[in-house]
Amino acid sequence: MLFLLNDVVFDLDEACPVTPGDARRFEKLGLDYVVELGCELFSEEPLMHRSDPVRARRLAWLIANRSPEINAALFAAPAKDCAPELVEPRFCALPDPVMRQLKSRDLKGRLSAVEADKVVWGRMAA
Repeated sequence: MLFLLNDVVFDLDEACPVTPGDARRFEKLGLDYVVELGCELFSEEPLMHRSDPVRARRLAWLIANRSPEINAALFAAPAKDCAPELVEPRFCALPDPVMRQLKSRDLKGRLSAVEADKVVWGRMAA
């Protein structure tokens, strides 16, 4: 399964980003808690999806595991070390062809925040 986190596409079908023990521990976490965790992570480091791809992939896995219909998430933080409440999370389900196109662009280094926004979020459209 491909998962878009901000402007990086992760392949969640590759080796599981958590150990079986952690996966069992994470079973108790609800989606609301995972979203709150994502907001905290991105409030500390708005570019976490680029600076710490291992942690970002784990977050993407948690979101997808809690809500399998979601395959794209955006955590928009206004500044580094901002309050987690200021991080704006968004989620959506994208068709497989769109995800493959985004993955192809990402592999070629042509998927930027602006491109991902144009294709998925439309926040900068105005």
